Amino acid sequence: MKDYKEAIAWLFKQLPSYQQKGVMALNAKLDAISAFCDYLGSPEKKFKSIHVGGTNGKGSSSHMLASIFHEAGYKVGLYTSPHLKDFRERIKINGTEISEEAVLQFVIDHQDYMTTHALSFFEMTVGMAFDCFSRSQVDIAIIEVGLGGRLDATNIVTPEVSLITNIGFDHMDLLGNTLAQIAIEKAGIIKDSVPVVISEWHRDTEAVFKAKASTVGACIYFASDEIEKEYATDLKGIYQQRNIKGVVGTLRHLNGFNITSSHIKKGLANVVVNTRLLGRWQTISLEPTIIADTAHNEAGIALTVKQLSQTPHQRLHMVLGFVKDKDLSIILPLLPVEALYYISRPAIERGMDPAIVIEAAEKYNLFCNQYASVNEALKAAKKQANKEDLIYVGGSTFVVAEVL
Repeated sequence: MKDYKEAIAWLFKQLPSYQQKGVMALNAKLDAISAFCDYLGSPEKKFKSIHVGGTNGKGSSSHMLASIFHEAGYKVGLYTSPHLKDFRERIKINGTEISEEAVLQFVIDHQDYMTTHALSFFEMTVGMAFDCFSRSQVDIAIIEVGLGGRLDATNIVTPEVSLITNIGFDHMDLLGNTLAQIAIEKAGIIKDSVPVVISEWHRDTEAVFKAKASTVGACIYFASDEIEKEYATDLKGIYQQRNIKGVVGTLRHLNGFNITSSHIKKGLANVVVNTRLLGRWQTISLEPTIIADTAHNEAGIALTVKQLSQTPHQRLHMVLGFVKDKDLSIILPLLPVEALYYISRPAIERGMDPAIVIEAAEKYNLFCNQYASVNEALKAAKKQANKEDLIYVGGSTFVVAEVL
């Protein structure tokens, strides 16, 4: 193996990753990642961490926390998924991505083990992140759950605090068809005697979280009840105030770190600069304004549509694409009828055929055209729009990735 590109190609080719294949790629057990980390020397036990789960907001919340610790002068690791442009976005220390050389060397050193034990793509990357953070001697690492929580590969850490953000309908084929069922999977990250902060109270999930916390002796706090003050952040989107409450609540119940109000203010105001976060209500052009956002499920898209209605514009153009597991009967009724729609397939195997989207959209009186690629769809929207119009790009993380 000669270079970084070869290493990344090998990682993606060994076993189908969830972002490419979906459900069939999942290995819903912790045995393999536990054994891998034992083989690596138990790196997950050599640094302190905060574990962040939830349906929506866990990525933004993780980046907020990392930015605040950065402002407070700590060496902070950040593990998130999926990436948008480059695999290395998943593993960062103080906003700097893991080096290409480090990725290459990890694959070379552990290729035989990973092949022999048939590790999933996600297990490989989690092991890589934990090894990186251990070797770099970070003061704390912010670890974002990949999917679910209970059986997610990240769930072998014992954090200082667990944070669970918004619970919504997503990946129901894996996590359940009700909020309570989904909450059971998310609650799986609640650990013995480790405080847990819930960003948003909801009547359908409260009992689930309280029951799990009681069972393992964890103190539970609902940030929406505790945190009243609002903070400014450079992350745009009306949903970010909900995430901020969970972040501030997490820091309130964290011991052993000196985090002041000033650190919180500066950290929240400089998330993008400090962590290089992409795709959260990101303005990528002006005249016309083009906004890209990774919202991709019912709750996220509902908030997105609300914010679009509050954003000044003459006409709305929506460049959208979805993955195959999305329930269009839930998503499409949320979308504004007056907008123009440019539909394409994200360039992954899981991408949904635009013809399926357009056929379903007719039931909701949405005017759609089909395009061969996301960038062709965006090009058409830009040609159609005038400078007072608003172009939105989203529906899937993978759609956003193609235009950034």
